Amino acid sequence: MTSIRLTTEVKPERTGVNISLKDRIMLLGSCFADGIGGKMAGCGFDVCINPFGTLYNPASVQTAIGRLDTATPYTEEDCVEMGAGAGRICSFEHHTSFSASDAASFLEKANGSLEKASAFWKSSNKVIITLGTAFVWEHRDFGIVSNCLKRNAAEFSHHMLDAGQCAGIIKSIICNHPDKEFIFTVSPIRHLSQGTHENTLSKATLHLGLDSALHDAAGKGLNATYFPAWEIMNDELRDYRFYAADLVHPSETAVDIIWERFRNSAALPEEFHAMEINAKTCRDRAHRKMLED
Repeated sequence: MTSIRLTTEVKPERTGVNISLKDRIMLLGSCFADGIGGKMAGCGFDVCINPFGTLYNPASVQTAIGRLDTATPYTEEDCVEMGAGAGRICSFEHHTSFSASDAASFLEKANGSLEKASAFWKSSNKVIITLGTAFVWEHRDFGIVSNCLKRNAAEFSHHMLDAGQCAGIIKSIICNHPDKEFIFTVSPIRHLSQGTHENTLSKATLHLGLDSALHDAAGKGLNATYFPAWEIMNDELRDYRFYAADLVHPSETAVDIIWERFRNSAALPEEFHAMEINAKTCRDRAHRKMLED
């Protein structure tokens, strides 16, 4: 008798890049990187997670890596007054969580994070990058931005990078850092502000660009690989019970499932026990803090 299957299970093979508790791992990209990075930190991995805040498109990730490479401090010329009467200062390279009431405060926060993150980046050996969208917003004076900062839409043009542009950016990131190994994912988080069809085109463009770049890297002997987070969410967990209340972000359960698949495909099996002990210690510490508060 044939059993009834209600889902198509996605079983990732071992990735070409392994992660160890001994590694120094930088995570960059969409808020999905924050979720997986948080899981890794709880298990005892040495991680630095989105030191500029959430980044969505490949070009913004490339800009962030360029800043990590040079450690060039931000100056008053980088300070931008946010729109919509926010009364806050930020930069086009940062998420608004970095905003402050004045330029001096913003620069202190941004440069403090940059100094630590750049030092970590230069000593890191593994990088996990999660790409969210191929769409970019380009400011008439600054260029492609990481965040529009609620400024007037008339200041920006909006377009989608093509697969070739995405591939070129990803190839450049990999080839310029032969000392690092890369794991790429396409974020399962849906970007619906432009419409469902546009979100499909955007995700497909990222997939095509990544596939081309990873084949090129393999041909040059560089170690970069892909983890199917998008496929797990959309092919296996294709049910709204696996989404948060906004019906856009994965639920906590979905993140747990994807994290488990990622751990099984990328982490070293001999370190699983140590990871579990670290995770329990982290949970116990959080519980004690909650009781104290």
